[in-house]
Amino acid sequence: MALLCYLVFLAFPFLWLVSTAFKPPRELGSLHPTWIPRAPTLDNFRTAFDEQPLLQAAANSLLAAAVSALVAIVLATPMAYVLARLRTRFARAATGWVVVSQAFPLVLVIIPLFLVLKTLHLVDARTGLILVYVVWSLPFALWMLTGYVRAVPPELEEAAAVDGAGRLRTLVSVTGPLLAPGIVATGLFAFITAWNEFFFALVLLKSPEKQTMPVVLTHFLGAEGVADLGPLAAAALLATLPSLLLFAVIQRRITGGMLAGAVKN
Repeated sequence: MALLCYLVFLAFPFLWLVSTAFKPPRELGSLHPTWIPRAPTLDNFRTAFDEQPLLQAAANSLLAAAVSALVAIVLATPMAYVLARLRTRFARAATGWVVVSQAFPLVLVIIPLFLVLKTLHLVDARTGLILVYVVWSLPFALWMLTGYVRAVPPELEEAAAVDGAGRLRTLVSVTGPLLAPGIVATGLFAFITAWNEFFFALVLLKSPEKQTMPVVLTHFLGAEGVADLGPLAAAALLATLPSLLLFAVIQRRITGGMLAGAVKN
């Protein structure tokens, strides 16, 4: 029962978003709202595209999310391997610091980050935003990948070494394939985190043509905070779909159980 209530709680915002996106204005202002629109319309989507540069914003978000996730994975994978295999105080302290850094609020780091990027002439630049996303997602990616590396039995690497495989060949041929599901899952979370991020993009990007999708969605709010509800819901639905589709596609690979299958064998 508790699980069912939790699932309903999670599904409610998305279902409300879908319902609102297809409702005409007279139904949005109705005193007796319904879940299923009586006269579904696509006008909210046309208005959203006419009023705001959604395609440009989506391209900006896609670029920032994809590049930052890729760089974070490339940097975090070897670092995670070292932290997982080393049994020293330094490794334990570094892992603990990574976990603690996740508790830092955004407002704590935004001023130092802004000053550093300003010195590097990277304020209001896509490169600066990508750099911030990499730094912000790297601790979480490192923490996740460290757990995946520890799940790989060291005996497999020792057996490969006994068979004459070098260190590099062992990492590429034995450990690497077993880490593939973890790398994909970590990259997915890094991508979604950057895709949905709002605060850094709002502070660091000022040029309209460089703004990301979460920032552009705020433009549907009027000067007095009154939302243009129909177009806002339509634009928010479009912004949500890439994350859902990406997760649905990659989830099949994650649940493929490459790691579990290898350990069983």
